[in-house]
Amino acid sequence: MKSDYFKKLSFGTKMSRFFMNWIFLMMVWLGFTNSFAPQELLVGVFLTALISFLGIRLFTCCDLSLLHPVRLFNILKFIVVFLIALIKSNLDVARRVLSPSLPINPGIVKFKTKLTKNFAKMVLANSITLTPGTLTIDIVDDTFYIHWIDTLTTNPEEAFKEIAEQFEEILLKIF
Repeated sequence: MKSDYFKKLSFGTKMSRFFMNWIFLMMVWLGFTNSFAPQELLVGVFLTALISFLGIRLFTCCDLSLLHPVRLFNILKFIVVFLIALIKSNLDVARRVLSPSLPINPGIVKFKTKLTKNFAKMVLANSITLTPGTLTIDIVDDTFYIHWIDTLTTNPEEAFKEIAEQFEEILLKIF
């Protein structure tokens, strides 16, 4: 099924995805080698190009359109929003740990998302899981099942607003 999808892509889309993977892998290479020596750059360019070429069927979520300035701005905005949510939730969980008398009400809530791409759903699920106090249990089509340390509501719309709305708004602009 996945190979049929890949075969339907145009040559330009495949090349765009190849270059996106190549750029990403080259950044990883530079991060690990921490060197701009010509011989290391040459080896890095060759190896990352080879890996990108051989793995192009595996990495088909993003292309060069992700580097559009508006999308880059939204990616940076997402990172800031995520970090703020991460700090808030860390402080909340730390407060609960240090004050065991605080009531907790663990439970599982569900809500629907407007995201259509699997990669965007994966980013949302990981963002929810990485913020302490919430854990993505399952995603079925467009429905997320989340374990919440303090279930404030079981209403799907209200749970969505509390847990995921801020992330989804930005992800819709990126993907």
